[in-house]
Amino acid sequence: MTALLYQTDSYLIEFNAVVTAVDAENRAVLLDRTAFYPGGGGQPADDGEMHSGGVTWPVLRARKSAEGIWHLLGGDGSLPPVGAGVTGKINWERRYQLMRTHTALHILCGVVFRDYGALVTGGDMEPLKGRMDFEFESLTKDLVSVIEAAVNREVVESRPVRVKILPRDEAFQIPDLIRTKINLLPPEIAEIRTVELVGLDLQADGGTHVASTREVGRIRVVDYKSKGRINKRIYIEMDAA
Repeated sequence: MTALLYQTDSYLIEFNAVVTAVDAENRAVLLDRTAFYPGGGGQPADDGEMHSGGVTWPVLRARKSAEGIWHLLGGDGSLPPVGAGVTGKINWERRYQLMRTHTALHILCGVVFRDYGALVTGGDMEPLKGRMDFEFESLTKDLVSVIEAAVNREVVESRPVRVKILPRDEAFQIPDLIRTKINLLPPEIAEIRTVELVGLDLQADGGTHVASTREVGRIRVVDYKSKGRINKRIYIEMDAA
């Protein structure tokens, strides 16, 4: 299996690894360790570059499988062979924007759960923009403004963001660990990664995050929609700098 470096260090941009398998048909290589996030939980997969023996391949995306993390490579030349040492480099500008966005959605989730008890029914993100669906029967312009002000107070609070990997039984002793309407963690997962916005939010999560809520920057609620009787969608955006 691939060691998942991004799980404990979201700020790791460059890393060394060894190729453990090659899929020539799909132009993909499996590595023994990686900092490339393979996507999941609404967060898109990373892209970037891979270098070996003076050759550079664009990493189009990472993909999770039963064997580990496959890295889909661009170009039309030969792929690095099994046993080759490679250096991977994340597209940091895009990754950092996704880290800020993912943490922003956790701020939104934490505020809405704390203040209104609403569970999440869905979510998705792109760099610097995202949306989250909640179990609200009614969502008005005035309420959205109150939520926007509340999430930005949490940004200014500079709450630390802490990551832990816990045994499943220990993790599920945490109240309200699962904030989604449906528990998406299959029973075969023995360890649960948790992300805590200290004093605001603590939940199971596999994605990458910034180290403090202040790094997110100002969050703008740009739209909201009704997606059903008790399903309301909130859209957020952030500035690039």
